[in-house]
Amino acid sequence: MRIVLDAMGSDAFPEPEVEAALQAHQLYGDQIILVGDIAILKPRLEALAGSNPPVQLVHAGDMITMQDKGMQMVLKARRDSSQTSMAVGIDLIKKGQADAFVTAGNTGGAMATAYYRLGVLEGVERPALSGIFPVKDGHCVVLDIGANPDCKPEHLAQFAVMGSIYAQKVLGVVTPRVGLISNGEEEGKGNQLVKETIPLIKASPVNFIGGIEGKELFGGEADVAVTDGFTGNVLLKSSEAVAKLITDVLRKELKSSLITMVGAALSRPAFAKIKKMLDPAEIGAAPLLGVNGLVFIGHGRSDARAILNAVRTTRQAVNAGLLEAIRQAIQSQLTLIPSQ
Repeated sequence: MRIVLDAMGSDAFPEPEVEAALQAHQLYGDQIILVGDIAILKPRLEALAGSNPPVQLVHAGDMITMQDKGMQMVLKARRDSSQTSMAVGIDLIKKGQADAFVTAGNTGGAMATAYYRLGVLEGVERPALSGIFPVKDGHCVVLDIGANPDCKPEHLAQFAVMGSIYAQKVLGVVTPRVGLISNGEEEGKGNQLVKETIPLIKASPVNFIGGIEGKELFGGEADVAVTDGFTGNVLLKSSEAVAKLITDVLRKELKSSLITMVGAALSRPAFAKIKKMLDPAEIGAAPLLGVNGLVFIGHGRSDARAILNAVRTTRQAVNAGLLEAIRQAIQSQLTLIPSQ
């Protein structure tokens, strides 16, 4: 298996990527391809693994930064001559020289680069970034979580189909329950986007359960939650912040007295399980569904452990033949959704 890792993606690049690449090769024996500025990467690799490191380097002299916006970002993503680490890495997939691409870089830049260089699957207008949220008694696929801040109703209807397929193939849910994130369960609730999306999802081949609020999402009442990228990204970051708040408060309170410290020691396995469930680094990266290739995007704050887990998540997708399974399902199902 050949996994391309954007070495210039994370906030602390390239240290987390270099460390994770070496660990991934040691764990899995796969070919890990680090893409970035060789002048920066080579000394870091050699410092950790000697003069003959078991990781392939591919040079990319430019990068898409977190500051790149608008036309500047689009040009870096689109130009044939682009030498950003994202463009060079994704081109390896396009040429059949790699099986998947992983980055912890600019989400919009990764989406634009994948969109322009790989294209989208037939029937898809917008790729969607899809996160797996921990919920009561399981998980929920939430999309979009940041790739498309502005969406049309037909985009959300397509997200519903792609999310349902992803839940079937990855989570093993036979008939995923699909909900549309809103401010109420009643059909009359929601903004104009929500109201115009409901009839389109109803007409699509998914098990639509209607609008859902946060209590239904985290209560495990849906297997797939659909929303626009702006709302989804706010939901994602708010959920991460609340999870951190809860763990920080628990840690502080459990150390506040001898009695609570004894109770904490006895409850350590339960707290460890909760911490692991709430930690976004456990999954590491989210797939960009709808593009013609396997592209996974992680958080900019990813450390080596998060990036290693992103590689693991990506490997699972490659081994499961996820891209082809989604391609076939989308081509047969998305054509049933009416357009406005």
